Amino acid sequence: MKELEILKKAALAGGRILAAKFGKVTYRLKGRANLLTEADLASQKTVISILRKAFPADGFMAEESPVEETPNGRLWIIDPLDGTTNYAHGFPAAAVSIGFSDNGVVKAGGVYDPFRRELFLAARGRGAFVNGRRLAVSATPSVSKALLVTGFPYDRAEKAEFYCGFFSEFMKLSHDVRRMGSASLDLCWLAAGRTDGYWEFGLKPWDVAAGSLILEEAGGKVTDFAGRPWKVNAGMGSQTLASNKRLHAGMLRVMRRLLRKGK
Repeated sequence: MKELEILKKAALAGGRILAAKFGKVTYRLKGRANLLTEADLASQKTVISILRKAFPADGFMAEESPVEETPNGRLWIIDPLDGTTNYAHGFPAAAVSIGFSDNGVVKAGGVYDPFRRELFLAARGRGAFVNGRRLAVSATPSVSKALLVTGFPYDRAEKAEFYCGFFSEFMKLSHDVRRMGSASLDLCWLAAGRTDGYWEFGLKPWDVAAGSLILEEAGGKVTDFAGRPWKVNAGMGSQTLASNKRLHAGMLRVMRRLLRKGK
């Protein structure tokens, strides 16, 4: 698949920029807790340049620029630095995330972690891999035996009690809960069987397009908090519930109960 090969080249190139600039950049604020570094911009410029050269008629949805849609229905969904807050503070948990969508269906995805040198790749119907090794989700059977992951959106200061209510409940029900700060890596680590379930509010398409396909191709499941599959649009990722499939129904019950309680 040509798209996957070019995607791989672009992700590695973006990752080399992140590695080279790590610990050497300052940041500015797009919002109270929404950071931007020169590494975001440099990575995005390089990634888009590589993809555009190979596919000049395609559209782009990238975090740091306006959406460019084209009539052919092909769209590259890019986060050049997922985990900017980590990166800006010298915390090595960040990645380049690139998804390819054709007429509303994500067909290929890649996430590159330059700090662990792990390249996660998937093409629809062909499985998911990290550095050439096939991925498979965990066999953990229930929330009570699970290691879960979450994250908090940019309005966390205003809605801290609401978001922490979910954290508190799942912490009581599971073995433990982690919070890494990079949604694309959260989904990939779930695909690799390192964790068992994941939920987050307020993500964007570029956070999840690649990772969701990688997870699905590894045998996992991604839905909104009502259990509905996603569509590739501006709302993709706004409600993210992901699991190894076995935990999905149990996690959905908890989410629905707490959402009803929070109204």
